[in-house]
Amino acid sequence: MPILLNTLLEEAGLILSEVRLLRHKDKRALRGRTPYELWRDNREQFDLYQSVQSIQNRGKLRGQYWISFVVTPGNETLLVGVYKVNYRGLIEEDTPKPHMDGIDPKGSCDTYDLTLDDRLSDLSGKIIIEWGSGERAWIQRADNQSKQILEVRAEFKEPEFPGFLNLISPLSKLDSFPQSWVTALKSSKGIYLLTCPKTKEQYVGAATSEGGLWSRWQEYTQNGHASNVALKSRDPSDYQVSILEVAGTASTTQDIFVMESRWKLKLQSREMGLNRN
Repeated sequence: MPILLNTLLEEAGLILSEVRLLRHKDKRALRGRTPYELWRDNREQFDLYQSVQSIQNRGKLRGQYWISFVVTPGNETLLVGVYKVNYRGLIEEDTPKPHMDGIDPKGSCDTYDLTLDDRLSDLSGKIIIEWGSGERAWIQRADNQSKQILEVRAEFKEPEFPGFLNLISPLSKLDSFPQSWVTALKSSKGIYLLTCPKTKEQYVGAATSEGGLWSRWQEYTQNGHASNVALKSRDPSDYQVSILEVAGTASTTQDIFVMESRWKLKLQSREMGLNRN
């Protein structure tokens, strides 16, 4: 028999008609500043993100409590807290946006006082629910339906590192990687593959410097080309990145360049791809 979210809410003493469920997944967010990342890395900034809301949503948000969820990199809906809510009024001064560049001008948005409630605090970061197909309806009344709890975890845990040869990701997702993934990539050098989603062309590259694969990939996210001639000559693209070969700890820079040349030959990335040397 499935466990229902409303059962937990009622057991915690919450009146369902006064509870609003908020599922935060903001496509406008910059790398490293999604609602999930703000909650994980900077709770104060996450609370600021929540506290400023569109005037148009005032009626939907009217309730004594918000149950907040964030969408994880794996597209799970994760419980992150119960908030006591007090509507304060229009925003009182120009306020920088936590999740993207720019400000919310004075008077342009509603602002709320949010107090993190102790109820369900032991389950924050541990409960995954089934939100349902209506993802655009990110504000919902608890008394209109009861979400099914899919999983209760013993502790909050980032996804396990998939292994170097299994890692496949758009460059735009790098800053959402768990810290354990970043550490592994920083400590490793080797050969990687970029694939353009627009033209399907491939580029074989080598990470030989301090900071390993991670630092090299960050260069692409900063300028779109990392000084590569062919990539400079084209419009920026959200390349898919994967790892072809990891260099051993005893490998020299020259060894890695030999590996890189071998992969260019195998994939014919000079003849049919984006390599120019």
